[in-house]
Amino acid sequence: MEQLKIFAPATIANVSCGFDVLGLALDTVGDEMIIKKVAKKGVTITKIIGQNLPLETHKNVAGVAALALLSETNSEFGFEIEINKRIKPGSGIGSSAASSAGAVWAINELLGKPFNTTDLVRFAMEGECLATGVPHADNVAPALFGGFTLVRSYQPLDIISIHTPNELFATVIHPQIEVKTSDAREILKTTVSLKDAIKQWGNVGGLISGLYTEDYDLIGRSLEDHIIEPIRSILIPAFDAVKQQSLNAGALGCGISGSGPSIFALSKGEATAKKVAEAMKSVYEKVGIDYDIHVSKVNKQGIKIL
Repeated sequence: MEQLKIFAPATIANVSCGFDVLGLALDTVGDEMIIKKVAKKGVTITKIIGQNLPLETHKNVAGVAALALLSETNSEFGFEIEINKRIKPGSGIGSSAASSAGAVWAINELLGKPFNTTDLVRFAMEGECLATGVPHADNVAPALFGGFTLVRSYQPLDIISIHTPNELFATVIHPQIEVKTSDAREILKTTVSLKDAIKQWGNVGGLISGLYTEDYDLIGRSLEDHIIEPIRSILIPAFDAVKQQSLNAGALGCGISGSGPSIFALSKGEATAKKVAEAMKSVYEKVGIDYDIHVSKVNKQGIKIL
């Protein structure tokens, strides 16, 4: 193969209780990318459609991630990357992660798969570091592995794929405001109380157990965030109203997607997820802020060839 066209999915990170360690991949929204193998060594970003982002390789997350991969190969080839950016930066659904993960996944395919998926997460994290200042994996891991993922450890990097129930659907509303991940991190406390930590550990364990046993009530009870959400929610207009209306419409749980401003809800079944979408819309129609909304099954495959 000399060229690949791929879909790199949007992702929901943290999933309420799992700050920087839990994430899931979406199926209905993501970037499209074309990666070409060329004779000239190095990485060139040739075109970006949809968003005003830098073409300079060292200033683009896809370029930085691709260079990280190539630094560990003896490849005689270079690569050109074209990005159709369908995830808005600052949306909270893994915009930088999709481009970073898509670039390294496609280059690895074109090179004959010299690296495993955990290696690809490590390379893609360099793109995340450029975007946010922190090399976190909770978005790039589900984009590359598909489904739900748990970052059990960062040093050494240890990614665990988590069972995804078939009837689990996500609803995401993206208010058309930007919350930079770096800014959303700056407002967080660097210490937490033991009482809150214990609650959070219990919810992470409960969520993982609920996913494996397909216990939707347990999943819902575990989608609670006692540490991050109380602080970050103040950056998101009408967050509390969206959360309450989503739960009233039948959602299992609702929280902040990544660093926001997107808000996600998980539901059992597509019909409920669509009801939740209407409930979210009703809140933002009154607020008067433009929004995008997505209803998606959890994407178990992750990145795929188009």
